[in-house]
Amino acid sequence: MNNLWKQTFKLTSASALVLSGAAFAASLPGEGITVQPVQSTVAEETFQTLVVSRALEELGYDVAEPREVDYNVAYTSVAKGDATFLAVGWFPLHADKYTMAGGDDVFYRQGEYVSGAAQGYLIDKKTAEQFNISNIGQLQDPKIAKLFDANGDGKADLTGCNPGWGCEMVVEAQLDAYKLRDTVTHNQGNYAAIIADTISRYNKGEPILYYTWTPYWVSGVLVPGKDVVWLEVPFSALPGERKDVDTSLPNGKNYGFEMNSMKIVANKTFANQNPAAAKLFEIMKLDINHISAQNMMMSKGKNSSADIEAHVEGWIKANRSLFDSWVEQAKQVAK
Repeated sequence: MNNLWKQTFKLTSASALVLSGAAFAASLPGEGITVQPVQSTVAEETFQTLVVSRALEELGYDVAEPREVDYNVAYTSVAKGDATFLAVGWFPLHADKYTMAGGDDVFYRQGEYVSGAAQGYLIDKKTAEQFNISNIGQLQDPKIAKLFDANGDGKADLTGCNPGWGCEMVVEAQLDAYKLRDTVTHNQGNYAAIIADTISRYNKGEPILYYTWTPYWVSGVLVPGKDVVWLEVPFSALPGERKDVDTSLPNGKNYGFEMNSMKIVANKTFANQNPAAAKLFEIMKLDINHISAQNMMMSKGKNSSADIEAHVEGWIKANRSLFDSWVEQAKQVAK
Protein backbone atom coordinates (compact mmCIF):
# COMPACT_ATOMS: atom_id res chain seq x y z
CA MET A 1 0.00 0.00 0.00
CA ASN A 2 1.62 3.28 -1.11
CA ASN A 3 1.66 6.39 1.10
CA LEU A 4 -1.06 8.15 -0.91
CA TRP A 5 -3.42 5.17 -0.49
CA LYS A 6 -2.64 4.97 3.25
CA GLN A 7 -3.51 8.65 3.69
CA THR A 8 -6.70 8.29 1.67
CA PHE A 9 -7.70 5.24 3.73
CA LYS A 10 -7.14 7.12 6.99
CA LEU A 11 -9.17 10.11 5.82
CA THR A 12 -11.98 7.93 4.53
CA SER A 13 -12.09 5.92 7.75
CA ALA A 14 -12.08 9.06 9.89
CA SER A 15 -14.88 10.57 7.79
CA ALA A 16 -16.89 7.37 8.13
CA LEU A 17 -16.52 7.47 11.92
CA VAL A 18 -17.67 11.10 12.05
CA LEU A 19 -20.62 10.37 9.81
CA SER A 20 -21.64 7.25 11.73
CA GLY A 21 -21.37 9.20 14.99
CA ALA A 22 -23.59 11.93 13.57
CA ALA A 23 -26.04 9.36 12.27
CA PHE A 24 -26.15 7.71 15.70
CA ALA A 25 -26.81 11.02 17.43
CA ALA A 26 -29.51 11.90 14.92
CA SER A 27 -31.10 8.50 15.44
CA LEU A 28 -32.09 9.35 19.00
CA PRO A 29 -35.85 10.00 18.93
CA GLY A 30 -35.69 13.16 21.05
CA GLU A 31 -32.93 14.90 19.10
CA GLY A 32 -33.63 18.63 18.80
CA ILE A 33 -36.81 18.57 20.93
CA THR A 34 -37.09 20.54 24.17
CA VAL A 35 -39.11 19.20 27.08
CA GLN A 36 -40.41 21.29 30.00
CA PRO A 37 -41.30 19.43 33.23
CA VAL A 38 -43.48 20.98 35.92
CA GLN A 39 -43.91 19.95 39.53
CA SER A 40 -45.46 21.23 42.73
CA THR A 41 -43.50 23.29 45.22
CA VAL A 42 -42.99 20.14 47.33
CA ALA A 43 -39.24 19.59 47.10
CA GLU A 44 -39.73 15.90 47.84
CA GLU A 45 -41.28 15.51 44.37
CA THR A 46 -38.10 16.67 42.64
CA PHE A 47 -36.52 13.21 42.81
CA GLN A 48 -39.41 11.58 40.93
CA THR A 49 -39.39 14.36 38.35
CA LEU A 50 -35.64 14.21 37.70
CA VAL A 51 -35.62 10.44 37.22
CA VAL A 52 -38.06 10.96 34.34
CA SER A 53 -35.99 13.86 33.02
CA ARG A 54 -32.81 11.75 33.00
CA ALA A 55 -34.55 8.98 31.06
CA LEU A 56 -35.80 11.51 28.50
CA GLU A 57 -32.25 12.85 28.14
CA GLU A 58 -31.07 9.32 27.34
CA LEU A 59 -33.57 9.42 24.47
CA GLY A 60 -31.95 12.60 23.18
CA TYR A 61 -34.44 15.16 24.49
CA ASP A 62 -33.23 18.53 25.74
CA VAL A 63 -34.90 18.63 29.16
CA ALA A 64 -35.25 21.96 30.94
CA GLU A 65 -35.16 22.39 34.70
CA PRO A 66 -38.55 21.67 36.31
CA ARG A 67 -40.76 24.67 36.97
CA GLU A 68 -42.36 24.72 40.41
CA VAL A 69 -46.03 25.69 40.26
CA ASP A 70 -49.31 25.04 42.01
CA TYR A 71 -50.93 21.75 40.94
CA ASN A 72 -53.81 23.59 39.25
CA VAL A 73 -51.32 25.60 37.21
CA ALA A 74 -49.38 22.43 36.42
CA TYR A 75 -52.38 20.74 34.86
CA THR A 76 -53.39 23.87 32.97
CA SER A 77 -49.83 24.38 31.68
CA VAL A 78 -49.51 20.79 30.46
CA ALA A 79 -52.95 20.95 28.86
CA LYS A 80 -52.03 24.08 26.91
CA GLY A 81 -48.60 22.80 25.91
CA ASP A 82 -46.77 25.45 27.93
CA ALA A 83 -45.27 22.49 29.83
CA THR A 84 -44.67 18.93 28.67
CA PHE A 85 -45.31 16.70 31.67
CA LEU A 86 -46.10 16.44 35.36
CA ALA A 87 -44.35 13.39 36.80
CA VAL A 88 -46.43 13.20 39.97
CA GLY A 89 -50.10 13.32 39.11
CA TRP A 90 -51.94 11.85 42.11
CA PHE A 91 -54.90 9.68 41.19
CA PRO A 92 -57.67 9.47 42.06
CA LEU A 93 -56.89 12.46 44.33
CA HIS A 94 -56.39 14.81 41.35
CA ALA A 95 -59.36 13.47 39.39
CA ASP A 96 -61.27 16.77 39.52
CA LYS A 97 -58.20 18.84 38.59
CA TYR A 98 -57.52 16.51 35.65
CA THR A 99 -61.09 16.71 34.40
CA MET A 100 -61.39 20.48 34.85
CA ALA A 101 -58.18 21.05 32.84
CA GLY A 102 -59.49 19.04 29.87
CA GLY A 103 -59.14 15.37 30.80
CA ASP A 104 -58.33 12.73 28.22
CA ASP A 105 -58.91 15.18 25.35
CA VAL A 106 -55.74 17.09 26.22
CA PHE A 107 -53.69 14.73 28.41
CA TYR A 108 -51.78 11.49 27.85
CA ARG A 109 -51.88 9.33 31.00
CA GLN A 110 -50.87 5.67 30.84
CA GLY A 111 -49.34 3.33 33.39
CA GLU A 112 -48.58 3.83 37.07
CA TYR A 113 -45.31 5.53 37.95
CA VAL A 114 -45.70 4.91 41.71
CA SER A 115 -48.24 2.64 43.39
CA GLY A 116 -49.55 2.26 46.93
CA ALA A 117 -49.59 5.87 48.15
CA ALA A 118 -51.63 6.23 51.34
CA GLN A 119 -52.87 9.33 53.14
CA GLY A 120 -55.08 10.32 56.02
CA TYR A 121 -55.27 11.67 59.57
CA LEU A 122 -53.06 10.66 62.48
CA ILE A 123 -52.69 11.43 66.18
CA ASP A 124 -49.99 10.57 68.70
CA LYS A 125 -50.30 7.05 70.06
CA LYS A 126 -50.11 8.12 73.70
CA THR A 127 -53.24 10.28 73.47
CA ALA A 128 -55.02 7.71 71.30
CA GLU A 129 -54.54 5.00 73.92
CA GLN A 130 -55.19 7.21 76.95
CA PHE A 131 -58.54 8.51 75.64
CA ASN A 132 -59.46 5.56 73.39
CA ILE A 133 -59.51 7.65 70.21
CA SER A 134 -59.61 5.77 66.91
CA ASN A 135 -61.97 7.81 64.72
CA ILE A 136 -61.80 11.45 63.68
CA GLY A 137 -65.55 11.69 64.25
CA GLN A 138 -64.84 11.57 67.99
CA LEU A 139 -63.51 15.13 67.66
CA GLN A 140 -67.11 16.32 67.50
CA ASP A 141 -66.85 16.12 71.30
CA PRO A 142 -65.36 19.48 72.42
CA LYS A 143 -63.54 17.75 75.29
CA ILE A 144 -61.77 15.37 72.91
CA ALA A 145 -61.05 18.13 70.41
CA LYS A 146 -59.56 20.36 73.09
CA LEU A 147 -56.83 17.77 73.72
CA PHE A 148 -55.29 18.83 70.40
CA ASP A 149 -55.62 22.58 70.99
CA ALA A 150 -52.23 24.15 70.25
CA ASN A 151 -53.15 27.84 70.48
CA GLY A 152 -55.61 28.06 73.35
CA ASP A 153 -58.81 28.69 71.40
CA GLY A 154 -60.42 25.46 72.60
CA LYS A 155 -60.49 23.82 69.16
CA ALA A 156 -58.34 20.99 67.83
CA ASP A 157 -55.53 22.15 65.55
CA LEU A 158 -55.27 19.95 62.47
CA THR A 159 -52.02 20.25 60.55
CA GLY A 160 -53.53 20.15 57.09
CA CYS A 161 -53.04 20.73 53.39
CA ASN A 162 -51.50 23.53 51.40
CA PRO A 163 -54.10 25.62 49.57
CA GLY A 164 -54.50 24.25 46.06
CA TRP A 165 -53.50 20.69 46.86
CA GLY A 166 -55.89 17.85 46.03
CA CYS A 167 -56.08 16.85 49.69
CA GLU A 168 -57.39 20.31 50.59
CA MET A 169 -60.67 19.59 48.82
CA VAL A 170 -61.03 16.28 50.67
CA VAL A 171 -60.22 17.68 54.11
CA GLU A 172 -62.60 20.60 53.65
CA ALA A 173 -65.40 18.30 52.47
CA GLN A 174 -64.86 15.96 55.40
CA LEU A 175 -64.83 18.71 58.02
CA ASP A 176 -68.35 19.52 56.83
CA ALA A 177 -69.49 15.92 56.42
CA TYR A 178 -68.32 14.87 59.89
CA LYS A 179 -69.62 18.09 61.51
CA LEU A 180 -66.22 19.14 62.81
CA ARG A 181 -66.27 22.84 61.91
CA ASP A 182 -67.10 23.92 65.46
CA THR A 183 -64.37 21.84 67.08
CA VAL A 184 -61.50 21.56 64.55
CA THR A 185 -59.37 24.21 62.85
CA HIS A 186 -57.78 23.24 59.53
CA ASN A 187 -54.36 24.89 59.72
CA GLN A 188 -52.98 25.57 56.25
CA GLY A 189 -49.81 27.12 54.94
CA ASN A 190 -46.44 25.76 53.97
CA TYR A 191 -46.77 22.10 54.91
CA ALA A 192 -43.07 21.60 55.61
CA ALA A 193 -43.17 24.45 58.15
CA ILE A 194 -46.36 23.48 59.92
CA ILE A 195 -45.48 19.77 60.12
CA ALA A 196 -42.09 20.76 61.59
CA ASP A 197 -43.96 22.64 64.31
CA THR A 198 -46.20 19.60 64.83
CA ILE A 199 -43.19 17.32 65.27
CA SER A 200 -41.67 19.82 67.71
CA ARG A 201 -44.84 19.69 69.81
CA TYR A 202 -44.76 15.88 69.71
CA ASN A 203 -41.17 15.92 70.96
CA LYS A 204 -42.33 18.04 73.91
CA GLY A 205 -44.90 15.41 74.78
CA GLU A 206 -47.90 17.38 73.50
CA PRO A 207 -50.84 15.74 71.67
CA ILE A 208 -50.82 16.19 67.88
CA LEU A 209 -53.34 15.84 65.05
CA TYR A 210 -52.19 15.99 61.46
CA TYR A 211 -52.76 14.97 57.86
CA THR A 212 -49.97 13.35 55.87
CA TRP A 213 -49.30 11.05 52.94
CA THR A 214 -46.86 8.42 51.76
CA PRO A 215 -44.29 8.40 50.33
CA TYR A 216 -43.01 11.23 52.49
CA TRP A 217 -40.42 11.52 55.22
CA VAL A 218 -42.88 12.32 58.01
CA SER A 219 -43.83 8.67 58.49
CA GLY A 220 -40.16 7.87 58.98
CA VAL A 221 -39.99 10.35 61.86
CA LEU A 222 -43.46 9.79 63.34
CA VAL A 223 -43.77 6.06 62.71
CA PRO A 224 -47.36 4.76 62.44
CA GLY A 225 -48.00 2.06 65.04
CA LYS A 226 -45.03 3.16 67.13
CA ASP A 227 -45.32 6.92 67.62
CA VAL A 228 -48.67 7.70 66.02
CA VAL A 229 -51.85 5.96 64.82
CA TRP A 230 -54.07 6.41 61.78
CA LEU A 231 -57.60 7.61 62.49
CA GLU A 232 -60.57 6.08 60.75
CA VAL A 233 -63.48 8.20 59.51
CA PRO A 234 -67.19 7.77 60.31
CA PHE A 235 -68.05 7.11 56.65
CA SER A 236 -66.77 7.79 53.13
CA ALA A 237 -67.05 11.44 52.11
CA LEU A 238 -65.16 12.64 49.03
CA PRO A 239 -65.78 15.78 46.97
CA GLY A 240 -66.67 16.31 43.32
CA GLU A 241 -66.87 13.39 40.91
CA ARG A 242 -65.77 10.95 43.64
CA LYS A 243 -68.63 11.72 46.02
CA ASP A 244 -70.07 8.20 45.73
CA VAL A 245 -66.75 6.37 46.11
CA ASP A 246 -66.37 4.00 49.07
CA THR A 247 -62.96 4.57 50.68
CA SER A 248 -63.15 1.41 52.82
CA LEU A 249 -60.15 -0.89 52.53
CA PRO A 250 -60.37 -4.66 52.02
CA ASN A 251 -59.68 -5.15 55.75
CA GLY A 252 -62.75 -3.06 56.62
CA LYS A 253 -60.80 -0.03 57.82
CA ASN A 254 -61.77 3.36 56.39
CA TYR A 255 -59.24 6.18 56.61
CA GLY A 256 -61.22 8.57 54.40
CA PHE A 257 -58.90 8.54 51.39
CA GLU A 258 -58.51 6.15 48.50
CA MET A 259 -55.15 4.50 47.92
CA ASN A 260 -53.45 6.59 45.28
CA SER A 261 -51.11 6.00 42.38
CA MET A 262 -48.81 8.60 40.90
CA LYS A 263 -49.08 8.82 37.15
CA ILE A 264 -47.05 10.80 34.64
CA VAL A 265 -49.41 13.25 32.96
CA ALA A 266 -48.18 14.58 29.62
CA ASN A 267 -49.47 16.89 26.92
CA LYS A 268 -51.42 14.70 24.50
CA THR A 269 -50.15 16.38 21.33
CA PHE A 270 -46.55 15.94 22.49
CA ALA A 271 -47.19 12.28 23.31
CA ASN A 272 -48.77 11.63 19.92
CA GLN A 273 -45.81 13.24 18.15
CA ASN A 274 -43.23 11.53 20.38
CA PRO A 275 -44.10 7.83 20.72
CA ALA A 276 -40.75 7.05 22.40
CA ALA A 277 -41.44 9.54 25.20
CA ALA A 278 -45.03 8.31 25.47
CA LYS A 279 -43.80 4.73 25.88
CA LEU A 280 -41.34 5.86 28.54
CA PHE A 281 -44.09 7.62 30.48
CA GLU A 282 -46.18 4.45 30.32
CA ILE A 283 -43.58 1.92 31.51
CA MET A 284 -41.54 3.78 34.14
CA LYS A 285 -42.16 2.53 37.68
CA LEU A 286 -40.51 3.70 40.91
CA ASP A 287 -40.62 1.73 44.15
CA ILE A 288 -42.47 3.80 46.74
CA ASN A 289 -39.97 2.72 49.41
CA HIS A 290 -37.09 4.14 47.37
CA ILE A 291 -38.87 7.50 47.31
CA SER A 292 -39.45 7.43 51.06
CA ALA A 293 -35.77 6.64 51.63
CA GLN A 294 -34.72 9.57 49.45
CA ASN A 295 -37.20 11.85 51.21
CA MET A 296 -35.76 10.78 54.55
CA MET A 297 -32.27 11.83 53.41
CA MET A 298 -33.72 15.23 52.56
CA SER A 299 -35.31 15.52 55.99
CA LYS A 300 -31.89 14.95 57.55
CA GLY A 301 -30.34 17.90 55.73
CA LYS A 302 -29.38 16.44 52.36
CA ASN A 303 -31.91 18.66 50.60
CA SER A 304 -29.98 21.04 48.34
CA SER A 305 -30.37 20.89 44.56
CA ALA A 306 -26.94 19.28 44.37
CA ASP A 307 -27.94 16.70 47.00
CA ILE A 308 -31.10 15.75 45.11
CA GLU A 309 -29.16 15.50 41.84
CA ALA A 310 -26.73 13.15 43.61
CA HIS A 311 -29.63 11.07 44.93
CA VAL A 312 -30.98 10.74 41.38
CA GLU A 313 -27.62 9.75 39.94
CA GLY A 314 -27.07 7.29 42.79
CA TRP A 315 -30.46 5.70 42.23
CA ILE A 316 -29.84 5.35 38.48
CA LYS A 317 -26.44 3.78 39.11
CA ALA A 318 -27.91 1.30 41.59
CA ASN A 319 -30.79 0.47 39.24
CA ARG A 320 -28.99 0.80 35.92
CA SER A 321 -30.36 -2.33 34.27
CA LEU A 322 -33.96 -1.34 35.06
CA PHE A 323 -33.37 2.25 33.93
CA ASP A 324 -31.71 1.10 30.69
CA SER A 325 -34.59 -1.29 29.98
CA TRP A 326 -37.04 1.64 30.05
CA VAL A 327 -34.91 3.62 27.63
CA GLU A 328 -34.39 0.67 25.30
CA GLN A 329 -38.10 -0.15 25.16
CA ALA A 330 -38.83 3.49 24.37
CA LYS A 331 -36.23 3.54 21.59
CA GLN A 332 -37.75 0.45 19.99
CA VAL A 333 -41.10 2.21 19.61
CA ALA A 334 -39.46 5.02 17.62
CA LYS A 335 -37.90 2.66 15.06
